[in-house]
Amino acid sequence: MPDPALPAPRLRPFRGVRYDPRRVDDLSAMVCPPYDDIGPDRARDLRSRPHHIARLLHGDDPRRAGAHLDQWLRAGVLVQDPRPTLYVYRQHTGTGRSTRVLQQGVIGALDLPLPGRGTVLPHEDVQPHTVAARARLMEALRAQPEPLLLTYHAAASAAERAINRVTGTPPVAAARTGAVTHLLWSCANPDDQAVIAAEVARHQLLIADGHHRHAACLRLHDRHGAGPNPWRSCLALLVNSATHPLRLAAIHRVIPGLEPDKAAAAAADVACVRPLLDGPRVPLPGTLVISGGGRAWSVTDPDPTALDEALTGKPARWRDVPAAVADHLLLARAWSTHNLPGAVRHVHDARQATAAVAGTGGGTALLLPPMAEPTVRELAATGVLLPHKSTSFGPKPAAGLVLRLLDSPEEPH
Repeated sequence: MPDPALPAPRLRPFRGVRYDPRRVDDLSAMVCPPYDDIGPDRARDLRSRPHHIARLLHGDDPRRAGAHLDQWLRAGVLVQDPRPTLYVYRQHTGTGRSTRVLQQGVIGALDLPLPGRGTVLPHEDVQPHTVAARARLMEALRAQPEPLLLTYHAAASAAERAINRVTGTPPVAAARTGAVTHLLWSCANPDDQAVIAAEVARHQLLIADGHHRHAACLRLHDRHGAGPNPWRSCLALLVNSATHPLRLAAIHRVIPGLEPDKAAAAAADVACVRPLLDGPRVPLPGTLVISGGGRAWSVTDPDPTALDEALTGKPARWRDVPAAVADHLLLARAWSTHNLPGAVRHVHDARQATAAVAGTGGGTALLLPPMAEPTVRELAATGVLLPHKSTSFGPKPAAGLVLRLLDSPEEPH
């Protein structure tokens, strides 16, 4: 629960901007994975399609992206809903009785408390150059094209009943990406909006995904100063983890320029390293796995002195964070990856990471175990930020279902 002395988190309806179904026959052809989940080749392919959301997210020139958005609004490709609305969003697989809901939550405009105010909890550190890039893009667009993903934990409530009522009505948008169906409903009833907002106000919200966008919004809020400031809130998807728990996975490291046997030998200087005769596997808690060329090694029990030296100046709790041990003890200290060609790639799927280094000369993969959401939340509540690329919450919302303009009249307070 938030500290009662702090302002409660506030979720407000907004006038969403969506593709006009009269101009766009197939919304599935316009949406795409979130910003961080799409590679440069795929982004380049999607940008070649007229009016595709990737033209706003992945271009090299933010001003050009802003011009695209203005043009699409003038042409009626994108239209703004007539009144402030909350949106219920669901992802599912299958159909009929075989339907499996992957995620369900509410999209709205979330007021942003100042850093350290305790109601919206970041859990991961950010990179300043990425924050600056996100801020430039959103300021050029005068819009927020992707929602933050946040979680809270609440037992069955009137808010859940209101959400379920909304999902009993026809959706206002539907799209499909691979095997996943995305549905969007409008929650325009003021009573239902008030019930949902009241539930949100009772909880601390953990940022599951979107730390750089969150930091960019805070930067723009500061830049635009006092008085009317459209950057005081951010487009956000809130998911109740009690009813729809998100998947929490690790993010793995691939080092193309590092030979796996040399990686294992260097790791043995700072930890216990043992061969895995059955090949690579997803690590158990407290274990890292080195993989490459069809071989694998487990890494456990870091040398306390070496770990202390590697984490000098870092929070004490980082000693138990897999990404901190991986990045500071192995990548930086034992392997000196900053001196290697190709540096480090971050891969969300363990099988893809091991496949990337399966051949001779393919480099080394370092597999990390997932953290538990209660641990992440507890660390965030005490102000401990995890290293960059420590966690992967999902499924993340697709981009392109609904946007928020910053030039429209502000939503009611």
